[in-house]
Amino acid sequence: MLFRNLKKSSLNFIGKHFASILVNMLCGSLKITEHNKEIIESLDEKNQNYVLAFWHGKMIAPWYLFRNTNSSAIISISKDGSILASILEKWNYDVQRGSSNKGGKEVLESLILSAQNGKNVLITPDGPKGPIYKMKAGAVITAKKSGVPIIFTSVFNKKKLVLKSWDKFEIPYFFSEVKIKYSEPYYIDKNLSYDETDKMINTLENVLIDLENDLEKNC
Repeated sequence: MLFRNLKKSSLNFIGKHFASILVNMLCGSLKITEHNKEIIESLDEKNQNYVLAFWHGKMIAPWYLFRNTNSSAIISISKDGSILASILEKWNYDVQRGSSNKGGKEVLESLILSAQNGKNVLITPDGPKGPIYKMKAGAVITAKKSGVPIIFTSVFNKKKLVLKSWDKFEIPYFFSEVKIKYSEPYYIDKNLSYDETDKMINTLENVLIDLENDLEKNC
């Protein structure tokens, strides 16, 4: 039992520290092009924070781009989540741990408060367990209750390794090209009913899907 615990602790240590080094090396080598970047720059100039939403399987480049930007993130309570949380903390994210099943309500309230206090909030709306490309309520509810806009972010990794995971997680190759495209800001009416909010989630899910398809077609 002692040996097993020591082995587990050692693997966690290696995962957290060496993963961070590798991810920084990878991201630093990528040739990232941002389309509609002026949308982000305009909001930043106005000191207007926002919710940024992108699919779980394409998270690497967006997390990297928005490091050191006074941002909060929600990360699942899992072994993989612990490694990601460690990386994001090194990138100066305010990391909230939880999921729709564990601590979801408390974490969502914390994200809303972060947005109300001027932080950006980055969310993978189909995470942490899917279904893939199916938007959950967190990003829209955070934008609705905080009054900040939500911006959708599509990602195209030109050359990548695609894992056999639920989200078809993409790891771009070193020195490869990555295209990022931002949507216009969407403001969510605070007075929307439950049913209207549900319809809005479905509508915005299609916005992100269309944004992804448009980016891929033009790359």
